[in-house]
Amino acid sequence: MQLLMMGAPGAGKGTQAAKLVDKYKIPQISTGDMFRAAVKDGTELGKRAKACMDAGQLVPDDVTIGIVRERLAKADCANGFILDGFPRTLAQAEALTKILDELGKKLTQVLNIHVPSEDLIERAIGRRICKNCGATYHVKFNAPKVADVCDACNGELFQRADDNETTMKNRLSVYENSTRPLIDYYKAEGIYSEIDGRQPIDKVTAELFKVLDGMK
Repeated sequence: MQLLMMGAPGAGKGTQAAKLVDKYKIPQISTGDMFRAAVKDGTELGKRAKACMDAGQLVPDDVTIGIVRERLAKADCANGFILDGFPRTLAQAEALTKILDELGKKLTQVLNIHVPSEDLIERAIGRRICKNCGATYHVKFNAPKVADVCDACNGELFQRADDNETTMKNRLSVYENSTRPLIDYYKAEGIYSEIDGRQPIDKVTAELFKVLDGMK
C-alpha cells in the first residue's frame, strides 16, 4: 500500500497519517524526515541537501528526488509507505512515478483531506498553545475552562505569530496554486480520493479506512 497524503496547513493531515500508520503498519515519510535521515547517514545527496539548508536555500529538485529514491528503496518501505510533503509540484509527481516504476511499485491511492480555506483560517486564528506543556486549544472548538489558562498544567496560553488571517491566506494561496495540478494529475490516474476534513476526527479516520480497505 503506497499512499500519498495531501491536505492544506491545518487540515489535520498529520493526525490522520498517524492513525494510518498505526492501523496499516507502514511508515509515514515526510520530506523533512528524509532530509534529516540523508544528512545523518552522510550520503552524497545528504551532504548536498545539508549545504543548501545551512545556506538557507531551497533544496534543488534533483537532490530532493534522489533522496526520495534512496528512502523508498529502504527495507521498511517493502510493504508500503505514506508520503507526506512530497510531491509538491507536477514535475516531482512525474519523478515519483518514475522512481516507483524503477522499484517495481506504483502509488496505490492519493488521499486529500479537504477543508475550505475559510474554515482553515478560523481554525488557525482561534488556536492557542500552552507555553509550559504545549497543549493545544481553540477559543471556539476546544476552549480551556479558564480563558488563556491551560487545563492540564495551569500554564499560560499564547497565540503563535503566524496564526493570523493574513499569513494563513498567503500560505493557503501558495498551497492551492501548487497542488491544483497534482490533484488533476492524480484524478487522471484514477487514484485520487477526497475526504471532507470538516467532520469530527473519528469520522474522517473512518472514511479514510473505508477508502483503503475497499481497495483490498
